[in-house]
Amino acid sequence: MQILDRRLNPTGKSLENRQRFLRRAKALVQRAVREASQDRDISDILDGGEISIPTGGLNEPQFRRGPGGIHDNVLPGNKTFSEGDFIPRPEGGGRGRPGAGQGGGDAEDAFRFMLTREEFLDLFLDDLELPDLAKRRLTEVEHEGVRRAGYSVSGSPVNLAVTRTMRLAMARRMALRRPSPRAVELLEEELAACEDETRRAAIRAEIAALTAKMRRIPFIDPIDIRYRRFENVPKPVAQAVMFCLMDVSGSMSEHMKDLAKRFYMLLYIFLTRRYRRVEIVFIRHTDRAEEVDEETFFRSPATGGTVVSSALEAMRHIVQDRYRPQDWNIYAAQASDGDNSYSDGELTAQLIQNAILPVTQYFAYLEVGEAGAHDNPVMPNSALWGIYDRLRSEGAPLAMRKVSTRSEIYPVFRELFQRREGKPAA
Repeated sequence: MQILDRRLNPTGKSLENRQRFLRRAKALVQRAVREASQDRDISDILDGGEISIPTGGLNEPQFRRGPGGIHDNVLPGNKTFSEGDFIPRPEGGGRGRPGAGQGGGDAEDAFRFMLTREEFLDLFLDDLELPDLAKRRLTEVEHEGVRRAGYSVSGSPVNLAVTRTMRLAMARRMALRRPSPRAVELLEEELAACEDETRRAAIRAEIAALTAKMRRIPFIDPIDIRYRRFENVPKPVAQAVMFCLMDVSGSMSEHMKDLAKRFYMLLYIFLTRRYRRVEIVFIRHTDRAEEVDEETFFRSPATGGTVVSSALEAMRHIVQDRYRPQDWNIYAAQASDGDNSYSDGELTAQLIQNAILPVTQYFAYLEVGEAGAHDNPVMPNSALWGIYDRLRSEGAPLAMRKVSTRSEIYPVFRELFQRREGKPAA
């Protein structure tokens, strides 16, 4: 049985043609999606929308005649050139491209089309991944797929095992000595050529016996029929947990909190879209830390002093209680302005170095600042940045970035979670 999907997309082309086009122009479409994402709110990313790519990227390969050979061209109405004259090359390089303007400078029309929500997100997250997703353990029976499990005597007609059925039927016919049609045909030919009535009667009796035996022993019997059998099999599932640590203290301005929340919204979309078995733990902190739900994390206001070690301590306790490092891939993403209580610096360094980084696969730190703050070369690094930078230089699985404007969030997010091939985090 074959199922053909002939649903139409909004432009009237078949879904199969649309998907074929997206595969062919994938690089151009991906670049357009990334550029479009930088100017959108995070919530707008979920809605798909219109993008444009240059028409030059839509050319399809085609066969042409190669150079060579002798050609005679007849140009009727020619009053300028005679046979053997050379035609000068036109200035400007010959043929112009469609859309080139007359006033100087080239232009190229853009091909605009709509992407659905699913298509936009697939392209948006295509080359992102959680680094070093290595530890695997089968914790729950999940029927991820099917595998061949021999044959059965009952099943769906689409799973009929023709080869196995014919093999069993042949073995049964041979065991029961079922006459072949060819033997009957030979007897009928002999009957037609024989003139001896006694012999003809014997031949007729033999033909009748063989025919009766053939009817008793069918060519294919129901006991011969076999069906391919499949069974659901549990597959190991990569378990991962992401800890989202966000500073919501008084030193974080509304602009900084907005940048941090946008980063975490991107992270949330990425994790829930790409991975089935990833748990997300939200921790926010001032001078004390608390585990909160998604709604509180993104929307509930808070203020107070700054003690970064409280968030790291909360993460350490949660890991000990719920996520054994031997079984779970543990990740953490922290967003802060880098400010911390002076007396808390040593404890923060000890926790991150001795308790957090040894059990995490990857730790991403995003330092947010006011617009233009990170462009000042004389601006000293924050206390938290100094601690993390020292650990990173010692080879810890820690990545660090700074952002001060909304347009920097998406590029930085891609840098932190872009697919790596054997490269350490930077």
